[in-house]
Amino acid sequence: MASPPLIPEQRRQEILRHLRQAQVLSYHQLTELLGVSHMTIRRDIAALEKQGSVEATPGGAKIATRLLREPDRTEKAGTDRAAKTAMARAAATMVTDSMTIYLDAGTTIQAIRPFLGEVRDLTVVSNDLATVADFCDHPGVDLICVGGRVETANRSTAGRLATLALRELSLDVAFLSSSSWDVGHGVTTPVEAKVDVKRAALAAATTSVLVAGSAKFGRFARYRVLRLDEIDKIITDDELDDEAAAEIAGTGVPLLRAGLDNSGVA
Repeated sequence: MASPPLIPEQRRQEILRHLRQAQVLSYHQLTELLGVSHMTIRRDIAALEKQGSVEATPGGAKIATRLLREPDRTEKAGTDRAAKTAMARAAATMVTDSMTIYLDAGTTIQAIRPFLGEVRDLTVVSNDLATVADFCDHPGVDLICVGGRVETANRSTAGRLATLALRELSLDVAFLSSSSWDVGHGVTTPVEAKVDVKRAALAAATTSVLVAGSAKFGRFARYRVLRLDEIDKIITDDELDDEAAAEIAGTGVPLLRAGLDNSGVA
């Protein structure tokens, strides 16, 4: 029996997967790979370009390297779900009873919540409104919502007030997110108001962990948050290739490539 056709979001994720492997592909190559019409591919590329994920080229497309805007929550929620689950599960193994942890804004970090159900006497600090809501029914959590200006598109807080709140806390582990990271630029963001918030969490934590998917590696935005060697550990997914892993290893930061089979590739 033939497989059912992919819905647009699934098809666009397949386009991104192929582009990450090949870097650039023609419209003809994409139509052959996905078995859809030329016009369908053009519409998908236009949608992905609007999101900032790809750049249209003459006759085709390539993965965008410069992140011009932060994808909104709706765009993020449906992407790379398996990878987010794998990374979240790996991150959760670092959390034990009686810790104080910071969960940065984003759907990847939010995915940690289901794996912390058995942890007790836990203090969770977050600037992510959806993550805070997810922990409201956790019986063993002291929950601290970091206030500040609300970024409505991403359901999170940022800016000076959020930064000041984090400077008053002492954290065991800060789990940080990013939509763009690489070795040369480090962790970057197109949103200036997020820089000091992330740096305040980094400074307040005994251990800092970047949890960011391989799809976001090799991209950079306008504002630098931190160098990779300022982080204690990086957790990404197992789609990160060996060449990129070796490049990261050169920074001296431990790297875990998490897979759904519970294994991690160093």
